[in-house]
Amino acid sequence: MNNLITQINDAIWTYVLIGVLVLCGLWFTWKTKGVQFRMIGEMFRLLADSATSGTDNLDDSNKNHRHVSSFQAFAVSVATRVGTGNLAGVATAIAIGGPGAIFWMWVIALLGSATAFVESTLAQLFKQRHKDSFIGGPAYYIRKGLHQEWMAILFAILITITFGLSYNSIQSNTICGAMHEAFGWNPLVVGIALSVLALVIVFGGIHRIAKVSSVLVPLMAIGYFLLAVVIVVMNIEHIPYVLKVIVTDAFGLEQGVGGALGATIMNGVKRGLFSNEAGEGSAPNVAATATVSHPVKQGLIQALGVFTDTLLVCSCTAFVILISGLYNVPELNGIALTQAALGSEIGAAGPMFIAVAIFLFAFSSIIGNYYYGEANIRFMTSNTTVLIVYRVFSGGVVVMFGAMASLEMVWNLGDLCMALLTACNLVAIITLGKYVFRLLADYRQQKRNGIKEPTFHRSQLPEIERDIECWE
Repeated sequence: MNNLITQINDAIWTYVLIGVLVLCGLWFTWKTKGVQFRMIGEMFRLLADSATSGTDNLDDSNKNHRHVSSFQAFAVSVATRVGTGNLAGVATAIAIGGPGAIFWMWVIALLGSATAFVESTLAQLFKQRHKDSFIGGPAYYIRKGLHQEWMAILFAILITITFGLSYNSIQSNTICGAMHEAFGWNPLVVGIALSVLALVIVFGGIHRIAKVSSVLVPLMAIGYFLLAVVIVVMNIEHIPYVLKVIVTDAFGLEQGVGGALGATIMNGVKRGLFSNEAGEGSAPNVAATATVSHPVKQGLIQALGVFTDTLLVCSCTAFVILISGLYNVPELNGIALTQAALGSEIGAAGPMFIAVAIFLFAFSSIIGNYYYGEANIRFMTSNTTVLIVYRVFSGGVVVMFGAMASLEMVWNLGDLCMALLTACNLVAIITLGKYVFRLLADYRQQKRNGIKEPTFHRSQLPEIERDIECWE
């Protein structure tokens, strides 16, 4: 069974998805005139303003909502991005695809940030009011923008399975592996503890998830980044060699073209997408919950999340592993490779630090992943019994499955679900991207006119005004 899933994954990724992802990234980068590069200063300004002042400018129609700020929405989306993909995923990419896989992770992040901007802006444009906050995502903009109900339902089902179920088993598997490696703890015991903690959080809804993530994400990202920087500085003389290995391996200059180069590119793109989620359709679900005065604002903030994830956190892990030289040891893969690499640099505390870090990284991903499924279940049905069953499965049953399943099984299932989900979302954002380009032009024009905080009214897009529920 596992071999069959592997063969299907390789066929989809090799012949379809890698090319489409790169082409989409290039198209959106060109049409937005490199928004991910030209407006990076505005991204940081918006994030800083939201973190210090809470919510954005509010209108009278929004005052009855328990607002989710741009920063909180950013934190939840980064919580799902910054997880096992940054520690275990990077290690797996290097172990299977070689050091060159990191170069292709960088490429997919630089291009993917434009894709992330487009999908999150669409989520804001087509968001809807819920009882105590906003709700939205690809299923909503597929229904309202494309008017394809069957496709919207398909996406909702795929993302619920991918994040709420498949990805949560990966997070749980990695936590249990790290704890066993560092402390010798029984995966069954760790799985039970994780399930209880996850259930407590997920039954609290998006507001509890947002509050937990806004604390955990900055704490874990800054701590891990600082440690990695210290290790890099201590080994600064090795960095030119590390960069050379990454670049030469990325283009097959040492191992030769053909199968080895294909494996390098495929693993770099797969692990890069798993980590930063650009184009996958996940981050838009939480981007839609933010209260902002213009859809472009949250699109810019979510584009910044891709840089934070791949260019910062993933690169830290890659440098530590490559500096250690342990990536050629056949027995080491996944989180065990990351722990061994850190242990070689800082001693016995390395595996223990990674165990604690991966718990924070992956647990925040578990609760963030859960919300993506919840948002899409609410899209399909208002039946509270279905939601309760999902909560039990996502926070309990699947977490326990991941704790006991093999590394290969959970990653293969995750790759297959990710491929199907991404393909569905890319069709939607390619078709609807024209509205994002007009929104971005409007935002830039308002900024040129001296307006510090641009605003949007749905009448500015008259041809789809009746399909836009908010933005009065």
